[in-house]
Parts: sequence; structure tokens; C-alpha cells
Amino acid sequence: MDSHVTDHVRIFDTTLRDGEQAPGCTMTKDEKLEVARQLGRLGVDIIEAGFPAASPGDWDAVNAIAHEVGTADGPMICGLARANKDDIDKCWTAIEPAAKKRIHTFMSTSDIHLEHQFRKSRGEALELIGEMVTYARSLCDDVEFSPMDAGRSDPQFLKEVLKVAIECGATTLNIPDTVGYTTPEEYYAMIDGIRRNVPGADKVIISTHCHDDLGMAVANSLAGVRAGARQIECTINGIGERAGNASLEEVVMALHTRKEFFGIETQINTRELARASRLVSACTGVHVPPNKAIVGANAFAHESGIHQDGVLKKRETYEIMSAETVGLDGNALVLGKHSGRHAFRTHIEALGYTLSDDEFRHVFTRFKELADKKKLVDDRDIEALIAGEAQRTIAIYTLDYVQVFCGTDVIPTATVRMRGPGDEIKTESAQGTGPVDAVCQAINKIVGEPGELVEFAVNAITEGINATAEVTIRVQEYGTRAAEAEGGKPERRRQPPVFSGYGVNTDTVVAAGEAYVGALNKLF
Repeated sequence: MDSHVTDHVRIFDTTLRDGEQAPGCTMTKDEKLEVARQLGRLGVDIIEAGFPAASPGDWDAVNAIAHEVGTADGPMICGLARANKDDIDKCWTAIEPAAKKRIHTFMSTSDIHLEHQFRKSRGEALELIGEMVTYARSLCDDVEFSPMDAGRSDPQFLKEVLKVAIECGATTLNIPDTVGYTTPEEYYAMIDGIRRNVPGADKVIISTHCHDDLGMAVANSLAGVRAGARQIECTINGIGERAGNASLEEVVMALHTRKEFFGIETQINTRELARASRLVSACTGVHVPPNKAIVGANAFAHESGIHQDGVLKKRETYEIMSAETVGLDGNALVLGKHSGRHAFRTHIEALGYTLSDDEFRHVFTRFKELADKKKLVDDRDIEALIAGEAQRTIAIYTLDYVQVFCGTDVIPTATVRMRGPGDEIKTESAQGTGPVDAVCQAINKIVGEPGELVEFAVNAITEGINATAEVTIRVQEYGTRAAEAEGGKPERRRQPPVFSGYGVNTDTVVAAGEAYVGALNKLF
């Protein structure tokens, strides 16, 4: 294989495709664009922007990312397609605007999938794979092929499939452990066997795609690298189907921290990892556990007296990497309520963000409101405001006013004033089990009850009693209403969609109200 192909491990980010398939992780087009921009700042090699044939909305999002983020000096933009011409055509038209583009097509190769899901024999599958890889290559110079459920496929048949894929023009072979079944030793042996025994394997990139059902996705991915894989498919925060995918930040920092052991690194800008983690968490409503490796709140915290003593004497005694390396240093923003627009715009551009005039106006207004309430505004506060802007949907309803009465031996009561369609203003009051419930009940009196609040999460963005509150609320649309909207019968809908809303405010209750209205706006 050419030296330029083996000089680093390529990071193939599938947050916007496999990650978004996780229940409740659905993102809007604007949110996907914001995440794609951050992936560009992070320096990923390939962005799998979506599954264009899945829906018109998915096609639009992939196409928008190809237009805006797929620049000559940006990442390659990839779309996923099943092994059929219609999927491949939709994928090609979606990614075509990108300077660097890839079609990723797949077909199951395990007997259990072929028999029970696809109803095909091995011979039929082999023929279809050859035809569709050839067709994809006729449209695009860069084609990736994945034998789905490779971890449970017959090794000899798997090698036959990969040989055909290479002969028909595949430039990357992705080896998915689709159900998270294999162990690191088995995955190493599988990648090593493919490299040694599949004709032409030394001329293409071998890729890993590991799921975390048994908690070994990162370990398996790294075992694949040791066996010669030079691409890792992964997601920010490890989100994805079922237990998730290999976590991007974990595989990147493992290769970075243990470079002498692995002998190869990525080209990722590691200082952007924490920011990417926070943005994806805000957009999906899935919060990172405090004990999450690399980006969790406790990843660089020390409570044990022995550990604290060691760190105070020499940090390296108990820290194998620094918080600064992954962007968790929390630099203070030397701006306050008297700062002007120019200084603020210059600072957020220095942070790596580019906002339209309309987006900047909203963020600057929120910054001024925040600076009036906090003496010190942290960069993390600013990033939360920008994440909130990415979450802002078409404002069918806006929250104008919130007042809450609560305390010991008092029934929590909230009054809200909202602006709705046609600029109509309505005010309602309601009682609840607590202040947040009371606010949500009052909002429901104005908008109706389109769904059930299924998750409420509060996070302090910075330290201290005056920390800005970051609230994520997820609302699940009622099954009957969702099914009727799609023209189907309610009993036929297995899982109504879930919509997330995001609010940032020094007042937690107000942030909760903003988040709830944001989720409802997405639902409507």
C-alpha cells in the first residue's frame, strides 16, 4: 500500500448517520449542519452525513452538508446506500456538490441475516454485491463497501465477498461488528486474516466499525488498527444503535496517548473534542455520564487524598493526559456586559465559530442578558449559547414571560405568557408537582398536549452557585396523533418519535420552559 495511505489512521465519523439512528437522537437539518461544521473543525477525514434514501429530509441534510462543509480543504462527505440502484442514485445526487465524496454501500453476509432478513442465498448476495459496487464506482471514484454482520459471517465466504468488492472497484473495505459480538482477539484475527488472504487487500483501506453491545467497541477498533486497519468508524460520545458505536474521543486519545505502542496516530485536532462532545450532547439531548472517558465531568477530577497529593506534587503521577489537550481547560472570556458587538464577534470567530448575521444577533442578545446576571462569562457559556442557537427551530411558539410561585408547604404554581401563530399572545396559569412541572402544565394549556415529556435533564455548564443552567427536555409524540399524521393506524406504530429541546439560562426554571417550548416547536 502507498505510504500516503498508511501515514495516519483515518477517522470516519458516523455521528450524523449511525449515531442519529439511536432512539431519541434525531437531529434537525440545522443541527446536523452545526455538528458537521464542528466535525470539520475537529479535523475528521470523512463525515458520513446520513442515509439519503431514508427520507427527503435526510437527502436535504446530506446535500446541505456537501455544499457547505464539503470544501476542497474540508472533510470527505459520504452517504450510505443499500445495495440497490435507487439508493445509490439518491446517495450520489446528495453528495455530488462536495469536493471530496464517497458512496458507502452495504450488504449482509452472515447466514442469519441472509436467511431471515434478506431472503437471499450466498450466491445471490455475491452477485448483487458485485453489480452494486460496480455501479457505485461508475458514479464515484471513492466507494466503500461493508459486509454487514461480518463478525458472525463465515470467514471463507467473507473473503470471497471482499475479493469481489475489490475487483469491482471498492477503495475501502469496512468490516462491521454490527451486533457488538466479537472480542478484541477475534477482531484482530479477522482484520489480520483479511489483509493476508484477500487478493488486493493491500491496495485498499481496511476499516473498523464496532458496536458496543458487550462494551468492547473501542478495544475492538484499536485491535483492528494493530492488525493493519487504517480507518476507524466512530461517533462523538459513542452514540448509536442500541449500546452505541466506538467513541471517537476515546479511540483518538488512545492513539494519541499511546502512540509509541500503536506506532500511528490520527490527524484530529484534539482540543476540539470537548466542544464536539458538548454540541452533540446538546443537539441530541443525550447527556454524557460524569465518568465517561475523555469528556466526562470527572475525567480529570481527583477526590482520593493519595491521588490529590500526587497530582499536586506532579500532575503526571495520576494523569496520563491533560484536560487542555482535549479542550476542557474552560478558558475565561474577558468580556462583560459593556463589551461591544465587534469584540464579541472577534472572540467567537477565534473560538472557531462562524455565525450568520441573524444567528449572531440572537447569540449576542443572549450574551448581554447573561453578562447582566454573571460577573464572569466563561467560553463554555458562550458555546452553550451557540449550541442553543443551533437548536433554535422555526418559532411557532415563543416564551415571553415566566413566573413561578413555589416553596415549602406551597402548591407550585406557574404563569406563562406565550406568543403563538399569527402573533397571538396567550397567558395561562397551572399547578404542578414542582416548578418545572407547573411551567410545562401552563404551556400545555396554551398549545394542547401533543406529547409526553419523557426526559428532563439539568446540567451546570460552569462551576459555582451562579452557574448557567443547561436544560434538555425530550418529548415523545403520542402514538395516536403520530400515526394519524402519517395516515396509518395507531396500533401499527411501534415507537412514536421523540423530539429534544434545549434551553440555557441562569434561571433553571426559565431554561426548562425554553427547552420544553423548543421540543414542542420541533414536534409541530
